[in-house]
Amino acid sequence: MKRPTLSFLQIINMNVGFFGIQYSFGLQQSAVNPIYDFLGASPDELPLLNLAGPLTGLLIQPIIGAMSDKTWLPKLGGRRKPYFFIGALVCSIALFLYPFSSSLWMAAGLLWILDAGNNTAMEPYRAFIADKLDDNQQATGFQAQSFFTGLGQTLANVSLFIFPMIFVGTTGKLPTWVFASFFLGAVCSIASVWWSSHTTKEIPPSEEELQQMKQERISIFTPFVDIAKAVVNMPKVMWQLALVYLFQWYALFCYWQNSSKSIALSVWNTTPQQNSKLYEEAVGWTGLVNGWYNIVTFLTAFALAYFARKYSPKYVHFVCLVLASVGFLVFPHIENKYLLFPAITGFGIGWASMMGIPYLMVVANIPKERYGVYMGIINMMIVIPMFIQTLSFGYILKHFLNNDPRSAITFAGVLLIVSAICTLFISTKNKNQVVS
Repeated sequence: MKRPTLSFLQIINMNVGFFGIQYSFGLQQSAVNPIYDFLGASPDELPLLNLAGPLTGLLIQPIIGAMSDKTWLPKLGGRRKPYFFIGALVCSIALFLYPFSSSLWMAAGLLWILDAGNNTAMEPYRAFIADKLDDNQQATGFQAQSFFTGLGQTLANVSLFIFPMIFVGTTGKLPTWVFASFFLGAVCSIASVWWSSHTTKEIPPSEEELQQMKQERISIFTPFVDIAKAVVNMPKVMWQLALVYLFQWYALFCYWQNSSKSIALSVWNTTPQQNSKLYEEAVGWTGLVNGWYNIVTFLTAFALAYFARKYSPKYVHFVCLVLASVGFLVFPHIENKYLLFPAITGFGIGWASMMGIPYLMVVANIPKERYGVYMGIINMMIVIPMFIQTLSFGYILKHFLNNDPRSAITFAGVLLIVSAICTLFISTKNKNQVVS
């Protein structure tokens, strides 16, 4: 069935909800680890404290994807919208409660709830694009998500720099600006998803699909059976993408966990334990630096969609990964805080590609009625490397990298080079072109 052609504004409206989801992810990437630092965590504890993200993603995203494939609830919005609205609501509640964390393990526990909400909202949103847009508009749709990823995470990161100037002092064990950033995130999460739900209708399934949904018995085991079947029948291109993702997402987790401490050492020559005030300055500056790479992301997102249509998604992704790796390799050696911005620009371009281009490589190779479960499996490919990182990198950092966060960023740069090389081996046949 040919889907209706949407205007650019309609594509933007359907993706506004991604803004709130990514504002929340931006806080997780840039604010959660400094909060752990303020609550007394040591560097080698951070990977394990971040276990919530990969584990909830591994469990929740494919299950939600499989369930949404078999869902049609017109009174609640349709097939995908009920899931990402509930996810956004859980996310907002967790964001509101997070600044009240009085201990390390309370913060870690709330992160599990926050990640569960984020993953419930995120997974159906990918399938929502594939459901709604025709082949020639999918590049714009997925890159619109990259655009809102950049915008949401930019504002989240910039809040870490601006809010400490406005909200001074501490409340409980945490700086007062933490409350302001997370409260704003709570509002953005639910409000933006509501906007997309309100402005965009889902395409109803055909009578044949509805009949099949009614005939199939659904039990607690159904999603797991569907996931197992999908993995067995997974197209070759997805296995090739899994290898790229193994190195790519391991590297990104290394960066997010160590960026503020790397900047504190290279620019301010301090650690959280040596001088908490200077470290707060480093955290604020990290927010600006991460905000800048997300600005680059939303400025370049639609340009990458053009290049992917004109040339090849895989070569676009290869170039973007190389640019990101160069940025990471230079980053920990910079002592002038202003030079951090050009260094991280490459990662901004890479991040724009990571959030959209790989989906173009696979969407033409999966059946329409299985979009949900396969998008969930793609997200499993994201969280499995993160899960491996949380279990292994603490040991690597402590015993091989001398607990130096700057070395962790260098390590991430090397992994991105490996990921870029693996991208060149991806081979997939699109409906409009062959990528080999």
